[in-house]
Amino acid sequence: MKILLCTLLLTLFTGWQPASAADDRRWWRGEWKEEFWDSPCEVKIESRRGEFKREIKCKDGIGARWRGEWKKEFRDGPCLIKQEAKRDEFKEEVKCERR
Repeated sequence: MKILLCTLLLTLFTGWQPASAADDRRWWRGEWKEEFWDSPCEVKIESRRGEFKREIKCKDGIGARWRGEWKKEFRDGPCLIKQEAKRDEFKEEVKCERR
């Protein structure tokens, strides 16, 4: 439930949407990489068991859905979430520990 809530909040917060709603891959199920364009922004997603990374780059900040420059680090249950935003780049890293 916490992972679902975290995913929902991150989706609402960043405005990011998956490439395909029907895509059954989940980052906690295995390893995969994906690169695609979301309008003017390049999106890279990388996943391993217990680890998820997302990087969004928007040339000159055009198309960025976040505002300002900031860094955040917080926990959601067993997961440590690090987010960093710049004018033209957003990075997110999620690492989860097994209990």
